[in-house]
Amino acid sequence: MKLTLDALQVMDAIERQGSFAAAAAELHRVPSALTYSVQKLEQDLDVLLFDRSGHRARLTPAGRELMQEGRQLLRAAGELECRVKRVATGWETELRIALDIMIPAAQLYPLIAEFYAEESGTRIRLAHEVLAGTWDALVSGRAELALGVSGEVPAGGGYAIRILGYKDFVFAVAPDHPLAAQPEPLRREQILAHRAVAIGDSSRNLPLRSVGLLTGQDVLTVPDLASKLAAQLAGLGCGYLPGHAAAPLIKAKRLVAKEVEEIKPSGNLYYAWRSQEKGKALRWFLKRLESQQVRASLLRY
Repeated sequence: MKLTLDALQVMDAIERQGSFAAAAAELHRVPSALTYSVQKLEQDLDVLLFDRSGHRARLTPAGRELMQEGRQLLRAAGELECRVKRVATGWETELRIALDIMIPAAQLYPLIAEFYAEESGTRIRLAHEVLAGTWDALVSGRAELALGVSGEVPAGGGYAIRILGYKDFVFAVAPDHPLAAQPEPLRREQILAHRAVAIGDSSRNLPLRSVGLLTGQDVLTVPDLASKLAAQLAGLGCGYLPGHAAAPLIKAKRLVAKEVEEIKPSGNLYYAWRSQEKGKALRWFLKRLESQQVRASLLRY
């Protein structure tokens, strides 16, 4: 057998991260090990899998075909591993938790520390997602628990959903941004004339979503909340920010909050899981999330 699950996992990480170095960091391996793995697979199959001519490692047509089927094999192998362990102990081999980008991973660390004290042997894997990507991670099987989902529940049913908490947003710009000196409330036409900073939706299968953007508006798309904050502090654009993240910057006069004429995005965030999942690790986290104090702690920044 020339194909191995390890080689497929390496290819998946490189394709998603865009470079061998970033993939190595994700997999906690050195880049040379990933290069060797890919080169060996290319030699064994006698095909070129990655186009390395540009700044970003891109799959060749043959590589895309292999990766499309390979990801299904990786999911199937992961699910089989978990099922085998659950049959024996009731504990999952790995619990994958998708976090909306508005929830810093560090906010979950105290809860994870409590979980590790159980000594269940279950590994925890955290991944940040954006907008529809949080639902998509659950629907596609990339996660067993999704924290911070919003919007409509995907079609097909089979999902349990509970309230996590309320998220408020503030429209903010840098003090030297042209909108900072404009009278309030800001009209749609005023905002439309300036670039927005937005975090790109990470969904792979569900329809992409956007929040707080105007049709026809120029957009700078960034990968995460920290990048969005930095871009708006640098005056590269305007946009809505979570109230908890914007408040200290507004207080320090590094950002200016502006009232807008149109309704700003805000509302409830939820946590969700597939209702047929019975693993003990998932049930442990769901039990802790019944606490209002635990839920509130996840939405602090």
